[in-house]
Amino acid sequence: MIDMRLQLSYSGFALDVDLQLPGRGVTALYGHSGSGKTTCLRCIAGLEQAPQGFIQVNDEVWQDSEKKIFVPPHKRALGYVFQEASLFPHLSVLANLQFGLKRIPKQQRRVDMGHATELLGIGHLLERHPQHLSGGERQRVGIARALLTSPKLLLMDEPLAALDSQRKNEILPYLQRLHDELDIPVLYVSHSQDEVARLADHIVLLSEGKALASGPIGETLARLDLPLALGDDAGVVIEGHVSAYDAHYQLLTLQLPGTELGIRVAHAPMPLGQTLRCKVQARDVSLSLRSVEQSSILNRLPVTVIGEISADNAAHVLIRLNAAGTPLLSRITRYSRDQLGVHPGQQLWAQIKAVAVLA
Repeated sequence: MIDMRLQLSYSGFALDVDLQLPGRGVTALYGHSGSGKTTCLRCIAGLEQAPQGFIQVNDEVWQDSEKKIFVPPHKRALGYVFQEASLFPHLSVLANLQFGLKRIPKQQRRVDMGHATELLGIGHLLERHPQHLSGGERQRVGIARALLTSPKLLLMDEPLAALDSQRKNEILPYLQRLHDELDIPVLYVSHSQDEVARLADHIVLLSEGKALASGPIGETLARLDLPLALGDDAGVVIEGHVSAYDAHYQLLTLQLPGTELGIRVAHAPMPLGQTLRCKVQARDVSLSLRSVEQSSILNRLPVTVIGEISADNAAHVLIRLNAAGTPLLSRITRYSRDQLGVHPGQQLWAQIKAVAVLA
């Protein structure tokens, strides 16, 4: 468990948060620039001291202003990954990694060199120098160096923000491997909802120095009372198990949690039973009064209408749906809502194109 209570103020900005976050998995601090995401991370790292603050990571208190406790940054068992990898240019990749490893006594090391290089796919880069690496490669080396300090907490401050889309797609699978294979909690700062949806288990929505919401990723993204639902990238995260694969059409069937319902996704082969996470954008979910069999839309799910809000576009509305326990959002026009007579409790069919599911 990560317990964090912080109060500080600058000219024109005040941070006031009280959060209890999971002690495992990836927690995303999400919000627009100036919302307080990086300030939270700097306080946790000890790079900034909140006048009124309490920070406890599992059983270790790093700050307690009332008891005048403040553990300096170099004594906090954490790794910090910035937007830029900040590698030592005069050292090889191997020497950069050894710099992180040497900080930790052998008996306290939880991640070894072989494990870190394999996880980040950088074994073939060890003899190169930073100037001969791509942006994505440099960032992977920076993450490996942070892991080699055997942190009890890993802080990642928009690690993909400086990369183009190609480099982001190159590094995201490695970040997913960290999530799946390491038992190190991660606080991940981002303003990209798609990034957060792909990586995070828990999300904190920050705005103007305050936490508007904190909760599991699937449920929080589907809430209609939060600004997350209003944007064009609004959607939900679904995590299920692979129940079938059609090799001829390269379509995977993902079984929704706690039900026999499934959605088909255009995807590479995966072993049956393996967990897969995907995002379904609200704009890609259409609604129908009945199941339309002869259609190019492969996914048709029976749903119940839960609620509705106006969208950021005056012509649109956001509808919250329940698909046998799995929340969905649908962005439709007000005209379509009125034509279908959409109202809470109504039984409808949600239609989702297989090519629109982001897995």
